[in-house]
Amino acid sequence: MPSKDNSHQTSSLNQQKDSNFLSQFSASDEQKEWFSPTPKGYQKGRTKFVVVIGTVMSGLGKGIFSSSLAKLLKDKGLAVAPIKMEGYLNIDSGTLNPFRHGEVFVLEDGLETDMDLGTYERILEQNLSRRNFVTAGQIYGDILDRERRGDFLGRDVQMIPHVTGTVKMHLRQLAMTGGPNGGPADVVFVEVGGTAGDYENGFYIEALRELAFEEGPESTCFVALTYILEPATLGEQKSKAAQLGIKRLMECGVQPQVIACRATNPVTEKVMQKIGMFSNVPLNRIFSMHDRESIYFIPDAMREAGLDREILSLLQLHNRVNAGKEDQSRRKWSEFSSRLVAPRSRRVTIGVMGKYASLRDAYASIDKAVEHCGIWLNASIDLKWMDTSTLESKADVAAVLQGVDGIIVPGGFGQRGVEGKILCVEYARTTRLPFLGICLGFQMAVIEFARNVLGLANANSTEFDPKTAHAFISELPDQKKLEGIVGASMRLGAQDVAIEPGSFAEHLYKARMVRERFRHRYEVEPQYIDALSKAGLHFSGRHPKHPIMQVLELSASEHPCFVAAQFHPELTSRPTMPQPLFMGLIAAALIRKHPQAAADELISRWLNASAATAAAR
Repeated sequence: MPSKDNSHQTSSLNQQKDSNFLSQFSASDEQKEWFSPTPKGYQKGRTKFVVVIGTVMSGLGKGIFSSSLAKLLKDKGLAVAPIKMEGYLNIDSGTLNPFRHGEVFVLEDGLETDMDLGTYERILEQNLSRRNFVTAGQIYGDILDRERRGDFLGRDVQMIPHVTGTVKMHLRQLAMTGGPNGGPADVVFVEVGGTAGDYENGFYIEALRELAFEEGPESTCFVALTYILEPATLGEQKSKAAQLGIKRLMECGVQPQVIACRATNPVTEKVMQKIGMFSNVPLNRIFSMHDRESIYFIPDAMREAGLDREILSLLQLHNRVNAGKEDQSRRKWSEFSSRLVAPRSRRVTIGVMGKYASLRDAYASIDKAVEHCGIWLNASIDLKWMDTSTLESKADVAAVLQGVDGIIVPGGFGQRGVEGKILCVEYARTTRLPFLGICLGFQMAVIEFARNVLGLANANSTEFDPKTAHAFISELPDQKKLEGIVGASMRLGAQDVAIEPGSFAEHLYKARMVRERFRHRYEVEPQYIDALSKAGLHFSGRHPKHPIMQVLELSASEHPCFVAAQFHPELTSRPTMPQPLFMGLIAAALIRKHPQAAADELISRWLNASAATAAAR
């Protein structure tokens, strides 16, 4: 396979495309104590910044708050560009264990990021790029590469001003190119990972303080996202931890203008008054971000609270609002919201047969893709998370899948749980249980078919048995040259997939060519494709030019819904544009459990969703 189909993630390659921007400022800048490089053509004050910083503890939903607020401004016709700033030294999120950091979300250009980028893409319905994600490893890598080249002209390189200056340069570059078609953004939304007081993100907070000062008044709005405790033994909300967390942020020189209060129940006015008094923030800028049935209710809640108008006033952006665009966007979201609250007449159970099943964040995009389908198909979907490493026999699988209406076998790395996944695929194939395989799930479907239909009991992947006599799954040719470079050894990012006319995949996609996101190192061994096809395993999605299999399926006469993809379809599902392969799975599960679901109502919903998705794609 030609190397143009790979997006290798090494430090140098990661930076050459996007981070040579530091060479844009002149040598004279290096002689100044005031080090604040600016891209050529940058207009100070043209782009505004909204900065969201956490307090008390992490994992409270900074990405949800930031993306929801960004959506409201985007609905008004403003160009928004989010960025997540992580404090870890990894160049990207690709080698992180899902148990530690949730799923790895792959962007169009192949950068492996954390799950918050998925939240931004889904709520904003906007594809992001490597410029929307930065780590401490990237920042330090930029600076150390330049120091080795002698770019600092003998200067001692320090956290301030050089590290903070590099952060500001990243943000200004995004401000210039983060809008539609690479144009300028009206507002950059900055999410700082972790919480105020963490050692690893301190330089980000300092850089943002400097940025606000340099950009001038009405240029930057700081948001503190805090946590309101409600101990069951006390029976009331307590604000002390929130007050102390905000105080810690103010000690960094940052005065928040907006406070988001994360809580289980709506935050009381008494608690808001206490927080406002100790943080110098008026009540109309304190937002109760309490638990809701869906995160998709938060944008409307923010709008009702007037938070979008407050941001426009703080940043002097009222003159950029497009009222017509806002009305159109609100109507579209209102239609979606009405589906959210509509009563669900049918319920199905979908099993997710993974190896990280104990942590739902490991499969966050799958969770959301299923939710989108349920909204469009007017169905309540219960996800049953099952650890395949505990499944050792057909009897085990039959027991755990009792009452399940369809299964998803997701991606993963390493041998643990693999045999359990193969048993699940066999059960789905032989019992006509609706099945969707993703990445590793696609490969497991090939191996299961080879073992149980072709009769090759030792068929395997070289990932799990390098010496197997029947390597139906083997390493991508170009990746073999990169052995040992863990962060650079996969096919990553968006690639074209040619869909075969008349196939089940074409029925779902309503298209002959689609673009989906990949994250894999192994593929179907070409020498076995004919044997698999002749035995009934149909490859309905392929690389447009090379013998790389990307979608497989069984015929309708063999199975109502047996489909798998080498790519990750969950990454491209959006609230108003459900992903076609997931829609096919859920529709098949509905028909299996509720035969009457094949009536006009379900067909109508299916066609409407398919048309919306096809038009958007």
